[in-house]
Formats: sequence, structure tokens, C-alpha cells
Amino acid sequence: MRHRKAGRRLGRTTAHRKATMRALAVALFRYNAIETGWMKAKELRQFAEPLITLAKKDTVTNRRRAFAALRDKTVVQKLFTEIAPHFAERPGGYSRILRVGNRLGDATPTARIELVGLGETQEEKKK
Repeated sequence: MRHRKAGRRLGRTTAHRKATMRALAVALFRYNAIETGWMKAKELRQFAEPLITLAKKDTVTNRRRAFAALRDKTVVQKLFTEIAPHFAERPGGYSRILRVGNRLGDATPTARIELVGLGETQEEKKK
């Protein structure tokens, strides 16, 4: 039984799941918003939001921990210099998940996950 076991397996091995979350988090931090499957977006939120909280305090240790999770120097730099200062006063809830619809090929529910205040399109900013 799976009672009290947190996280989703997403039909992948452990290494594949970790690599998928790392790649999705790098893309999210690089582009501020991405479109992916609904379940992957929900799991990505649990992976990415603690990294933003970690980046709020800029220390060598925190940079190394973020690099260990992301393995991309430019994204870690952006996380600490642009993204974390934007959320400095916010206690949590850095991302937003919006349902997009179903993918045409396999009818998988898709979602757009974006960083609040950074991932909005130009049309949404005008409102």
C-alpha cells in the first residue's frame, strides 16, 4: 500500500524522475513560465518553490545547494540575482498553475506553470 508516501512517480524510475524535475525547473527559471503536463506541473511546484526560498538568502552554501539541484550555473545566477529578490517580501506561493486543456496527441491534461509576477504575458500585464 502507498499510505503516507509523498510525491508522484510519474511512470518513471527514480533517476529519470529526478532528471525530469531538474530539466523542468531549469526551464521554469530560465523562461519564467512553461507548459507541461498537469501532474508534472504539480510535482514541479514542490521541487522549484523550496529552491526560491533557498535563494532568498544569498550565501555560498545556498548557491552550492541550488547548483546541486539544478546543475546549471546561469540559471542559478538568475535565481539568486533576479528571481529571489522579486519574491523577497513574499512568504511562499511563488508559482501559479493554470489548466490549458488537453494535448491533441494523447489527450493528456496540460497546464502552464509560471512564476507569479514574472511569467505573465504582456496582455495580462495590461489589465
